[in-house]
Amino acid sequence: MKITNRRDPQTYAIIGAAMEIHKKLGHGFLEAVYQEAAVLEFPHHKIPFQREVALPITYRDTILSTSYRADFICFSNIIVEFKALSRLSTREEAQVFNYLKATRFHRGLLINFGAQSLEYKRLVWGYPNKKSAKSV
Repeated sequence: MKITNRRDPQTYAIIGAAMEIHKKLGHGFLEAVYQEAAVLEFPHHKIPFQREVALPITYRDTILSTSYRADFICFSNIIVEFKALSRLSTREEAQVFNYLKATRFHRGLLINFGAQSLEYKRLVWGYPNKKSAKSV
């Protein structure tokens, strides 16, 4: 299934790939299964990605020894976090916002394969002249 949007074709391509994975696997698997499936599905949608990327945290111009680890970075600037939960909460959204702050990226996707229907949230952070954080 190909989903497109002229305003943000990259995030829509990622959502389309996630829909294809969910269509073929359904819900109920562990998060790692969906991640492995994405490694196979993303190239079919021409989505460049890195998996399990360490995100350093800086405090007072010093990189801390603690870091986050994003499930995927797609198109070199979109954080993609997979979940396999019965329902998403604000905790998962906060996690993605922290990843966006750490990387200074502006777009993130939170994708949940655990529900009967695929759930996804497109999260935006740090664009000038807009709210600093929002879920769309």
